[in-house]
Amino acid sequence: MPETPTMAETQVEFELPPNNYWQASARPLTSLVFVLPMLAFYETGILWLGPEAIRNGVDVWLRQFLTLMGFGQYFLLPALTVAILLAWHYLMRYPWQFKPTNLPLMAAESMVLGLLLLCLAHFQASVMKMEVVAASTTGHVDTTTRHVIAYFGAGIYEELLFRLMLIPALIVFIQGFAFPKIAATFAAMMISSLIFAAAHYNFFVAGGDSIDGYTFLFRLSAGLIFASIFALRGFGIAAGSHAMYDVLVAFS
Repeated sequence: MPETPTMAETQVEFELPPNNYWQASARPLTSLVFVLPMLAFYETGILWLGPEAIRNGVDVWLRQFLTLMGFGQYFLLPALTVAILLAWHYLMRYPWQFKPTNLPLMAAESMVLGLLLLCLAHFQASVMKMEVVAASTTGHVDTTTRHVIAYFGAGIYEELLFRLMLIPALIVFIQGFAFPKIAATFAAMMISSLIFAAAHYNFFVAGGDSIDGYTFLFRLSAGLIFASIFALRGFGIAAGSHAMYDVLVAFS
């Protein structure tokens, strides 16, 4: 029987010199500090807009699950997000330090990756004669403010569910069948991306889009890209690039 891998063993990371930007920015503690302003912006915006707010779908699912479990406190989900990242950092035995100078670089990197994904979306749209869509939202939003707030929620909570929570769990599950780690990682990335794409359609969730092969292919591609960013660059850059892509779509 193969040994069950720990959470730490499911992570993908290049061996780089200590304190190298590419390594330090991928660590959970730095990711947490990076996404905290986005998390605060989203949660504050939702409270400020009240009934007019567009709450991210995954946010709703996670809160409904917590409520079913008897934990309906409003701020529990963002608190759990913080706790998961801190626990991940602890399990990986990283030093409890980060460089503030990495944060603007992470913002710039997220913007560049968001732009690259937008270029890919426009290229695919021109080839397939389809409309560029946000990778993470459904329904009609009639103001820029509501768009932007919802998109920051998508960047955080969709990456939390589909990448930070689902990919490691799938790797552990697949490795339980004696698959090597690299094969389990690629399989987990594909499965999580398929679920991510399917979660936008009405056969999966009420109020979703009608199934369309073109948009499904793009969302599957986007899911694989975000999964790759998560594996190689960590949660913070994945969440940031996800949010930046959706915001850029809103203004393009």
